[in-house]
Amino acid sequence: MAEIRLDHVSKRYIEDRRSVYALKDVSLTVEQGEFVFLIGSSGAGKSTLLRLMCGDLSPDEGTVFLNNANLNRMIGPWRVRATRTFGIVSQQGTLIRKRTIGDNLMLAANAAGLRRKSQEAVKKALGIVGLPGVEACYPAELSIGESRRVELARAVLNSPSILLLDELTGNMDDDVIWDLLHLLSELNSRGTTIIMATHASQYVNIMRRRVVTLVDGRVAGDVKNGKYGDLK
Repeated sequence: MAEIRLDHVSKRYIEDRRSVYALKDVSLTVEQGEFVFLIGSSGAGKSTLLRLMCGDLSPDEGTVFLNNANLNRMIGPWRVRATRTFGIVSQQGTLIRKRTIGDNLMLAANAAGLRRKSQEAVKKALGIVGLPGVEACYPAELSIGESRRVELARAVLNSPSILLLDELTGNMDDDVIWDLLHLLSELNSRGTTIIMATHASQYVNIMRRRVVTLVDGRVAGDVKNGKYGDLK
C-alpha cells in the first residue's frame, strides 16, 4: 500500500529576480488505488505538484509524506525503494533518440533492479501498451502517440504502486486516447494508483473519477466522481 500526503506544501521559483509561488499551501491526500485527474490551466502548478509527489522536487514549505514518512528526508536504500514506488511519464518526451526503443527500456529496467528479468519485462510492458515488436525501432520512427505509449511502457516496467502521468494523451487521436484510458482503468482496477494531469476535458467528464483542480497554484476544487471544472 502507498499513500501520498501533502501537508501545507508550497514551492517557489525565481522569475525576473522575484520569488514566485508555483504552488501555495497545498494540502492533499491520495490513497492507494485512487484514480485522480489533476486539472487546471497552463501554469496552474500541475507539473510542479507531480514532481513534488515523487520527490523529484523538494518543497520550500510544508512536507510531502509517502506512507507517513517524509519523502524528502529518505536516504540510501529507503530512497531507492521510494523511487521505485512511482512510474512517471513527464510532459516532455524523455526517450534517448540515438538509442532503440529496446535499449531505452532496457536502461530503465536495469535501473529499476530488473536485470535478470529485464528482457522479459520490456516485452511485457510493450505488449501492455499495444506496441509489441518495436524494440528495434528508434524514437524518430514512431509517431508522437506511439512514443508516449513507449514512455508509459517504461513507467510500468516494474509494476509501480503509483503512476504519475503529465499530459500523457497530448497530440493523440481519440481512438488511441480511449485505448490508453481503458488500459489505465484496468491497471487501476488491479490496485495501481493513477494521478493524471490533463487538459482532455471530454474524457475527464466521461470517466467521472476524482477531479482535483488547481488555480494559481492552489487547490480550488477536489471532487469525487467529478467533471472538468467542478469545484465542489
